[in-house]
Amino acid sequence: MPTFVVSIALPDAYDEAFMALIPRHRSFINRLLSEKIIETYAISADRSRGWVTMNGANAAVVQALVEQFPLARYFQRIEIDELFIFDSVSSRFPAISLN
Repeated sequence: MPTFVVSIALPDAYDEAFMALIPRHRSFINRLLSEKIIETYAISADRSRGWVTMNGANAAVVQALVEQFPLARYFQRIEIDELFIFDSVSSRFPAISLN
C-alpha cells in the first residue's frame, strides 16, 4: 500500500471551538495510529504546521480520511505527496541483544 505525507497549515489563532475539538481529534488520530493507517503524526513547536505520514490506496483515499479529522475544517491548506521511500527507526527490526 502506498505511503503519503500530508502537510497541514494550521490557523494563526485558536478559538474555544477549536480547543474543544482537540480531545476528539487526538482520539481519532490515536485510533488511526493503532490501525497502522497513520505511521507518524507531528505538529511544529509553534503550532503553525502539521505533518502526517499515512498509508492509503491513493491520494484521494488519504484526502477523504484527512477530511474526517475533527479539526479538518480549521486546516488552512492541505498538501498530499506520495512517497517513493519511507524509512524510519521505528520500522526497523529491534537490535539483537545477546544478554
